[in-house]
Amino acid sequence: MYSGSEAGGVEVVGVSQNFEKSGTVTGTGRSLDMALSGNGFFVLEDNKGQTLYTRSGIFNMNADGQIIANNGAALKGYSVDENNNLMLGSVGTVQISTASLQAKETDSIEFVANLDARENVPTSATFDPTDSNSYNHSYTTPVFDSLGNPHTVSQYFVKTANTNEWNLYVYVDGVQADLDGSGTADAADVETVVFGNDGTLDLAAVSSSLTGDGSYNVPVTLAPVANNLNINVSLASITQYGSDFVVSKNSPNGYTSGDYASVRMENDGKIYATYTNGQSQLQGQVVLANFASPQNLIKTSDTAWLQSFSSGTPVLGTAGSGVFGDLTSGALEGSNVDLTSELVALMTAQRNYQANTKSISTSDQLTQALFNVV
Repeated sequence: MYSGSEAGGVEVVGVSQNFEKSGTVTGTGRSLDMALSGNGFFVLEDNKGQTLYTRSGIFNMNADGQIIANNGAALKGYSVDENNNLMLGSVGTVQISTASLQAKETDSIEFVANLDARENVPTSATFDPTDSNSYNHSYTTPVFDSLGNPHTVSQYFVKTANTNEWNLYVYVDGVQADLDGSGTADAADVETVVFGNDGTLDLAAVSSSLTGDGSYNVPVTLAPVANNLNINVSLASITQYGSDFVVSKNSPNGYTSGDYASVRMENDGKIYATYTNGQSQLQGQVVLANFASPQNLIKTSDTAWLQSFSSGTPVLGTAGSGVFGDLTSGALEGSNVDLTSELVALMTAQRNYQANTKSISTSDQLTQALFNVV
């Protein structure tokens, strides 16, 4: 700015907000830190019920289990129902349950393995779980009752003299299981597993005793101490190829009780509580907001904005979907201002200012010299 020929300093023409360029994402290792790349804002609710929008991903959990920002405002997201299923469309403050996780009794096991087709009939004709010469392969699966007490289900596979046929003995806690519910474990409780010439399960074979879906049930009497168990063991994907015995999947669905350990954030914005028994339970999912004209949001602090008439109404969604950017957990987004380029631009502006000042000064001197000559 100039007043006649005298320099009058500088004046700020205006300050604009730029949300089109993302800042540098830097890892922090903190589970609740989140960085946005691309469009979108985190949605917050302050203690007055006012909705704020921010790109600052520094979050913590307070004593009530709420996820909060540095300014104390609560993070908003999709809630979960009593079965921890996500309720899309139901937006509220994200609440983490720190209560202990109740035990879940095992009612199914998915067992996927390969029985070695090169095996011969065992040398011991009478099956005995303590005699490794009386069976070819064995595998033990841990299961849990309604109180979280551990039990074991052991499967023993015995090659028979019949082509592609195996006998399956099942023991629970070291005692043969009464699979047919007769009250006594006997020869009728031995399952027969038959394979076709291609090595896959042959459920249509006359000698096969598995159900039509390739499974069998293991009833376990525990009452009155705990609920009785009825475990469905699926062998639908078991094979018999000419290769070593290997178990590729053994998935019981039960677990013992556990105490709350920590909270985990996924890159899709889903938030999980983790427990000491190794389980995780979904607690909610972070929602993002986007605006038709985000540069017209009203700034309320260094990191938070309010909706305005000019910004338009917010559109809600989740990270990585639609127009929304990606979310990186355990990281923070830095400023989208490049300090190096800004300093270079500042020096350039300073040089231009000095040059303009020199030009005006020289012009003034020439004018004064011309007046003196006249």
